[in-house]
Amino acid sequence: MTDKEWDVLLRIHTTGRDDTNADTYRYPYEPTPYSVLERLANSGWLKKTDHLLDYGCGKGRVSFFLAWQVRCHCSGVEYDPRIFRLSEENRKTAVSGSRVQLTEAAAEQYEVPDEADRMYFFNPFSVEILRKVLARIRESWYRRPREIRLFFYYPSEEYVADLMAEELLVFDDEIS
Repeated sequence: MTDKEWDVLLRIHTTGRDDTNADTYRYPYEPTPYSVLERLANSGWLKKTDHLLDYGCGKGRVSFFLAWQVRCHCSGVEYDPRIFRLSEENRKTAVSGSRVQLTEAAAEQYEVPDEADRMYFFNPFSVEILRKVLARIRESWYRRPREIRLFFYYPSEEYVADLMAEELLVFDDEIS
């Protein structure tokens, strides 16, 4: 199926890139291809009992697709007010909208929900913001210890270098 066909099936509108409010620290909206999300959904790394947090959720494609495909609960956090409004419009019409919670906030200020145990990143922001986000994830883990998995789609070289230096993180596997 094409990305547009998936959008129709899920009753959402997520196609197209948007550079409107991109800057040095926060990058443009660009949705993850559905073909990649299908691989993640079929990887076995996500279960119905998991709660996925999508950083820089944009219009919500990751959350709506995985909530529908895997039946997990999803949260998305988006800093851009205009794009956030579009994600909220999608939530109202999406077939999986009841399993998705969206928040308009800067990722580095967002308090990670204690039930979130899977985190998704498609290079939404700079490595400086990533470090602050990782600190928030650690705070959440200290409040409620649990297995947490981080998923990165096309991480930048800066991301990879920083992640490899994090002593609490362990690289597990790649999804082809």
